Amino acid sequence: MVKNKSCVKRDVFAKDDFTREDTWRIFRIMSEFVDGFEVLSRMGKAVSIFGSARTSPDSRHYKLGEEVAYHIAKAGYAVITGSGGGLMEAANKGAKRAGGHSIGLNIHIPCEQKPNKYVDTLLDFRYFFVRKVMFVKYAKAFVILPGGYGTLDEFFEAINLIQTARISKFPVILFGSEYWKGLISWLKETVYKHGNISKKDLDLFIIVDKPQDAAAAIKKFYAKA
Repeated sequence: MVKNKSCVKRDVFAKDDFTREDTWRIFRIMSEFVDGFEVLSRMGKAVSIFGSARTSPDSRHYKLGEEVAYHIAKAGYAVITGSGGGLMEAANKGAKRAGGHSIGLNIHIPCEQKPNKYVDTLLDFRYFFVRKVMFVKYAKAFVILPGGYGTLDEFFEAINLIQTARISKFPVILFGSEYWKGLISWLKETVYKHGNISKKDLDLFIIVDKPQDAAAAIKKFYAKA
């Protein structure tokens, strides 16, 4: 894991930024939804892939992430990522190598994120919640590669929406049992044992270790649908 050396600090909420005014902010939010809906509705079936922006291109996780996306694209799905470096870049690279469509949903944050060069279709967002809607609304599955807070946020968002029946069940796949085993143990040994989730809530996601198994799990899910 490496620090994001391309990080460029900037004040996205500058004093003269019109989005500091609540009434005008509404129009900015609306425009982001409209742009996202118009572009992504034409992309066809897709899979959202999440993972750390800090992963080095020469790491094992980067190479595996690329292969995961490659097999998903070969299965006929576009790949959606957050458009940044690390494992997002790996996923966009794998999709492009497979001849699939590579989509990036970039976010404007104080530590500016530069979209990676493998993105075919790029959308920019100022608001995380709008961007998160796009990840869910246009994805047939989530694949969660090793990552940090942002990756965990997307994982728990998905299984919470399924748990509460706010969205229909769809494949949520954790890739890399070695990386995720501590989290899974905590969910089972602490969260479940304290009665804060039910046994069936532990079935809202699956874990795979081979790149081709992520694509296979998605195809199996929709073959039964």
